[in-house]
Order: sequence, then structure tokens, then C-alpha cells
Amino acid sequence: MNDSSLPRPGKPLGHYVSTAEFDPYSIEQLTPEQEKYFFASQRQLIWWKFKKHRVAYWSALILLFFYVVIAFAEFIAPYELTRRHQDSIYAPPQGVHFFKDGEFVGPFVYQRVRTLDMDLLKRKYAANEAKTYRVGFFCDGDEYKLWGLIPSSKHLFCIRDGGTLFLLGTDRLGRDLFSRIIYGARISLTIGLIGVAVSFILGISIGGLAGYYGGWVDNIVQRMIEVLQSIPSIPLWLALAAIMPVTWSPLLVYFGITIILGLLDWTGMARAVRSKLLSLREEDYVMAAQLMGARPSRIIARHLIPGFMSHLIASATITIPTMILGETALSFLGLGLRPPVTSWGVLLNEAQNISVVVLYPWLILPVVPVIVVILAFNFMGDGLRDAADPYQ
Repeated sequence: MNDSSLPRPGKPLGHYVSTAEFDPYSIEQLTPEQEKYFFASQRQLIWWKFKKHRVAYWSALILLFFYVVIAFAEFIAPYELTRRHQDSIYAPPQGVHFFKDGEFVGPFVYQRVRTLDMDLLKRKYAANEAKTYRVGFFCDGDEYKLWGLIPSSKHLFCIRDGGTLFLLGTDRLGRDLFSRIIYGARISLTIGLIGVAVSFILGISIGGLAGYYGGWVDNIVQRMIEVLQSIPSIPLWLALAAIMPVTWSPLLVYFGITIILGLLDWTGMARAVRSKLLSLREEDYVMAAQLMGARPSRIIARHLIPGFMSHLIASATITIPTMILGETALSFLGLGLRPPVTSWGVLLNEAQNISVVVLYPWLILPVVPVIVVILAFNFMGDGLRDAADPYQ
């Protein structure tokens, strides 16, 4: 084979044509797949590469499921957040059955009979298989206001005829733990998003100024970042959370914790923006924008930042788990969110006593969604980072 022959796309390697018949730079000879790839936008390329990362793709679907659930928490939870069942204090998880006497009868639960063990001073619950309760769907239950606006009493599932359904058991006040985990997800998952928004704004603004101007501005910003990063994060969180007045309302405490998390996590974002802008500010299009009289804020916002926004988004998805863990740790130690606000950290606060965990191990179940969400965010962040990397 001489150098004047090239393989024709779509044909076996043994079939060759001369360069007069095939021009590799001719658009007309591209296959539909090649044409779709070469003319795809950056978003499409990132999305195609992200879908190939199976772990990251399924992690994104899991997170999407969680956020859909918290959007309709009142409807999905079988009980209202503060609903107490005085006859079911520290009740263990209740199993759902589908077959009775070898026949499929649909989802149902057995009646529970409570007894008191005087030797262990512990409540015991036994199933009365003679009495069953059907699990209904889209049925009436506790009243609520969806998104605080729409009054309703419809729930995704509930027990008919006055029975109880505690999928994950109850706490010391007889409140359904499954419902409280769903309501707590709304706080724990949104606090990370708001905190990242705060750190995103601070990181891009401060890091952008340091990277664009350089010199003494860069030196001041770098020294400030080094000082903040040298302080252990958990003691600093505890100190800032402890100075919040106890008279603040739960809403103010929520926003206070969010701002604390955002103010302490912007340093990594600022350094990423600064390092990228130091290299991009020497490009020709930046010089052209300066000669046309564009202001530095416009050059940074309209020309420099969009060039690596995909990397910033990937970094933000990795930062969110840190903030969720920060809120969980503060609330677990009693210095974060406080009742009546419910988050996963607040729920885990009840599991601090080891004797309670030994007697009622289901109280530690709120740690499961924390682990799942943290892993999902990390895997999705890794997939986005690889997909957004132009050198991959």
C-alpha cells in the first residue's frame, strides 16, 4: 500500500481508495455520526461523555429522585411532621406484607399489640396476625399545606381503617421516623445548595479579582485564603455556630448556618478561579476587549468565567457534600439547627445516647440517606469533572 491511499469510512480496512476519491477534510464525506459529533455544542459533548460514566449518571438520577421527593414531602410522607402516636412510642419498623395464606392480597400490615416488659422496663410490640390493615394509595390522612400554599389531606400511601404504618419505626414521642426523614431531607439538601451559591458568588468575585489584576491584589487574597484554610474547619464551625443568639427563630438559625458554611468554603473556589484567570487574561480576545473599552467586571463575567464554567459547576457539586456534612455535624452536636426545624442532623442528635441506640437501633437510620447523598454527589462530581475536561 502506498501513501496515496486512505481507508474509506464505513468500509473494511482492506478496501482502499485513492486520495483523489476521498478527501478527509470534506464535510460531505462525513458519516451522520461524525457530523453530529463535529457540530455538537459544548453542552452536548459534556452530556454525551457524562452519560458514558455510568456511576455518575445513576448517581445523578438518585439525587434527582431525592429532590423530587423533598419537593412533594408533605404528599409522600404518610404522616405530618409533628404527628404523635401516644400508643406507639419507640415502636420498631413495621413490615409490609403482600401474601396471606399463600395468596396474593396486596400490601397490608398486621395489627400491633403493645406490652410492657417489667424486667427490662421496655415496651414490646408483637404482631397480631388475626387482624390486618390494607395499605391504600392516594388516600386521605393528616392535613397539610403543599409548599405552604395548597391545603390538602391526600397522601401517596397510608393505612386504612385506623391502623398504623411505621416503615422505619417511631421516636421517643411516637413520631413516624420515615416521615421525619423525608421532611428533614428538605432542610439538609437545600442548605448545601444555598451554601454553595454563597461560596460560588464569593469565590468567583474574589478569585476573579485576584486572577485578573494580580500583583498586590493577588497577594492580599492569597494570604487571606491561607489564613482561613489554616484554621481547623470543625472548631471554627462550632465557634461561629455557638455565637448565634438562642432567641433567634428557626428560620434565622437556618440562614445563619447556611451563611457560615458559605463563608468558610469559598476559598477552594477562589483559588480555582484565580489560577484559571491568570492564564486566560493573556489571551488575544481579552486584549481585544480591553482595547474596545470593556470594563474589567464585564471582561471577567462575559469573557473569562464562561470559558471554564463547566469546571466550576463540577467543583460545586463536590463542595455540596461538605456543606451537608457540616450542617449534619453541627446539628448532631446541638450547635446547628434546633427543633422544631427538622434535618438529618437533628434526627441523629436523638441517637447520641449509646443505650438508646442499643435498645432502639432504628433511630440511627437517618445516617443512611446522608451516606447515600454524599456518595452520589461525589460520584456525580467526578463524572462532571471528567466530562467537562477538554483534555479527556
